[in-house]
Amino acid sequence: MQLTRLTLARFRGFAVVEWQPQSGINLITGQNGAGKTSLLEAAHLLANGRSFRGRVRDGLVRHGEVDLEVFAQWHESDGRQRRAGLRHGGGDWDARLDGQAVANLADLCAALAVLTFEPGSHALIAEGSEHRRRFMDWALFHVEPEFLPLWRRYARAVRQRNALLKSRPPASQLEPWEQELAAAGEPLARMRGLYLERLDPWLRMAIAAYLPELGTATLRYAPGWKRDEQSLTQALLRAREREIVLGHGTVGPHRADWRIDFERLPGWNALSRGQEKLLALACVLAQAQAHAAACGHWPVLALDDLASELDQAHQRRVLDDVAASGAQVLLTGTEPPAALGASGLPFARFHVEQGELHRLV
Repeated sequence: MQLTRLTLARFRGFAVVEWQPQSGINLITGQNGAGKTSLLEAAHLLANGRSFRGRVRDGLVRHGEVDLEVFAQWHESDGRQRRAGLRHGGGDWDARLDGQAVANLADLCAALAVLTFEPGSHALIAEGSEHRRRFMDWALFHVEPEFLPLWRRYARAVRQRNALLKSRPPASQLEPWEQELAAAGEPLARMRGLYLERLDPWLRMAIAAYLPELGTATLRYAPGWKRDEQSLTQALLRAREREIVLGHGTVGPHRADWRIDFERLPGWNALSRGQEKLLALACVLAQAQAHAAACGHWPVLALDDLASELDQAHQRRVLDDVAASGAQVLLTGTEPPAALGASGLPFARFHVEQGELHRLV
């Protein structure tokens, strides 16, 4: 999967800018605030429905404007040409995919796969379980056609049951929604568990490469209830009285999580900030490899400000690995990373200044 054109209009500091990224590594340089990260955000927005720095209403629209536009062209690994466009005002939006109107933003996001590693990516390790559920669900969204309808069905049941719980209802009113939760939640939990099983060998290899000092890594999955002791139906029944008091559900796939235990580390709290970043990077690269194994092609990799996140040795390892994969890489920095120059790898260089983008080499 390779982007061949990306056009932004009214996007952060850009009035209009067009970019034609090349295959392989694309380096975008510029001063802080020049807009280089905005190019990555735009690709991420088309592929994920939001920027990795927040929602559209959180500052993506250029000051004084009411909406933004992003247009992309890319080709699949089989050579098929694709194109997509999105106009978004923070609330209302419209989009087209291959010339046809898109009724659901998820249909647009499913067409283009972009994985991003950026300064906030350590949240995958350092912050709450929502980030790790999103990590699993991104992969399932792209490889399992049944996932999204199932996820929506489960999310609707959670909302309906939570609304009932606030009114302290009799059990007869809760039972239908609990049956619906179990009917959607059990297969959803299985999908996530199977995905982590497929990811595990890729993740072990990535951790061994980037964090060898931690020893053997073991990936553990918590589906959101004690599945080894009870079914989701039983878990919901046991939790019912407590949840009526709390006014919201506490068991089920919406509380799922995963973690990695290390042979030479007592727990995640013992990771340094640098190790958190490397572990998050290992997870992203492992996910890209698992995606390639399932889909036959790597996603586009967006690496924002890599030089500030990693030391030169790890930068060099990342660049060598992604170059060997054949993936298209979108890389930003205030200056060319020293590791990129030392690697001898070919790359296309672009520079952003005063709202304009120029090809340098």
